[in-house]
Amino acid sequence: MKATFQSVNFTADVKLIDFIQGKLDKLELFNDSIINGEVYLKVVNTSSKENKEVEIKLHIPGHELVVKKLNRSFEAAADMATEALRRQLIKHKDKPRMVAS
Repeated sequence: MKATFQSVNFTADVKLIDFIQGKLDKLELFNDSIINGEVYLKVVNTSSKENKEVEIKLHIPGHELVVKKLNRSFEAAADMATEALRRQLIKHKDKPRMVAS
């Protein structure tokens, strides 16, 4: 799956981008109709230690799945986000479709 990455207020490391891309590639096992994805990495200005935000948008035919997670590290936030997307993809695939007659 092709994903575009945008990092806000910092420069993302290649290792981080490869890590997240690997996680996104595994999502294709649950739904093979994923068109593309967008990943936004942000450092949020808060007093708490959980200030790394990962927002992932997946485009599938007819829908857009969006997840936003906050954690101490981008890797942990990406893990949480891809797990949430996995659950959404399974739910979306299991929904009965209306058949036009």
